[in-house]
This record gives sequence, structure tokens and C-alpha cells, in this order.
Amino acid sequence: MNPTVLMDKAARAVVSAKLLLDAGDVDGACNRAYYAMFDAAKATLIGSGVSVEPTVAKTHSGLISAFSLHLVKAGRFPVELGKALNRVAEIRLVADYSGEEVTTDKAQ
Repeated sequence: MNPTVLMDKAARAVVSAKLLLDAGDVDGACNRAYYAMFDAAKATLIGSGVSVEPTVAKTHSGLISAFSLHLVKAGRFPVELGKALNRVAEIRLVADYSGEEVTTDKAQ
């Protein structure tokens, strides 16, 4: 996928996350919010022109690590953005797999 297609996908996921949160589906909103950030990070990494092993960007942890290494640590994006990507990944895992409740505040 190219960066434009991924960013369009990310934008649709943001809209879906808001709709789900407004409907009271906190877990679903967390999932879609994570994928919005994941796809945006992937688009940015691809669009940045940095050389990343294709297999690295195929896994969630690999993509997040590559984003952090090549874009955050390199000073191209703020540290807070890298932390937010890690935080939303953790929240998504709780929402999707743990059975624990994610509060609306945390989802927002």
C-alpha cells in the first residue's frame, strides 16, 4: 500500500472510532483508534523514505519500533507521539484480548 491509501484508511478508522465511542462501544473504539494510528504511522514511515526491512513493518511491534527509531528518535516527530502510539497499542490489547474494562476516559 502507498502512503495516500494508508492515510485514507487511517482517516476512515478515526471516523469509525468516534462513531463507536459515541455509541458506547468502548472496546471497538479503542480498536479503530489504534488502527488509525497504526496505519498513519505506517504511511509516514513509508513516505519518509527511510530504509526499513519489509518484514519489520509487517508486525505491529516491528512497525512501532521502526517508527520510534527512524522518526521519533531521529527528531522528525515528537517523543509524545511515539509514546501515544505505544499507549494506544497497549489499550487496544486490553480492549481486544484481556476481557478487562477500558474506561471511556481512557478510550478518549
